[in-house]
Amino acid sequence: MASSIDYTSPSTQFAFDINKSTLFKKDHRNFINVLGVKQLNTLDDVSLLDIYLSADNIIEPHYHQNAAELIYCISGAVTVSILNPFTKQLLHYPLTPGQVANVPQGWWHYEVATVDDTHLLAIFNAPTPEVILGSDLLKLTPPNILSQTYCINENEWNEAISSVKPNTFIGSYSDCSKETQQISPQYLYSQYHCSQCALHSQQTPYAYQNWHY
Repeated sequence: MASSIDYTSPSTQFAFDINKSTLFKKDHRNFINVLGVKQLNTLDDVSLLDIYLSADNIIEPHYHQNAAELIYCISGAVTVSILNPFTKQLLHYPLTPGQVANVPQGWWHYEVATVDDTHLLAIFNAPTPEVILGSDLLKLTPPNILSQTYCINENEWNEAISSVKPNTFIGSYSDCSKETQQISPQYLYSQYHCSQCALHSQQTPYAYQNWHY
């Protein structure tokens, strides 16, 4: 396949400092830098995220609708969790330096740093990876739709997700209270059921919103 890149153009780029391209920053120890075709215009179906995490910080649940993701651990340690949509199994892969985990395109996944000074490289087979974030699913899906579909009390659902911020990327929040952290999924499920549809209370809500790095 012929390349559409004009290698004779004076605007053609062959090098870039990814430290100058921050996608998201929680604090000086937890942040994500991005490199895609918008930053380096000679890239061809490849892009990456340079990820720094301290212990117990989480790259929030999400999926990439246009690319697979190869996660390489440079330093520290992380557990990559992937939901296999075919087997309905949640798979966990602890990584240390030199180890990788592959996330197929469109699969729901998240990463949890298990030690401080964790450094990851996420490589994508797309010039610009797209992402759908769990925080956006929670906040953008109309509460009345979730209430009607899953027999969730709408007011209780609104209260439960009141602290969720769209575009979370790295959690938990710096101002996260211990009370919020201690709310378990089992507790929430027990609150959001009705007698006629208790069997369906374990289902997970989904919505669709495209975000580009």
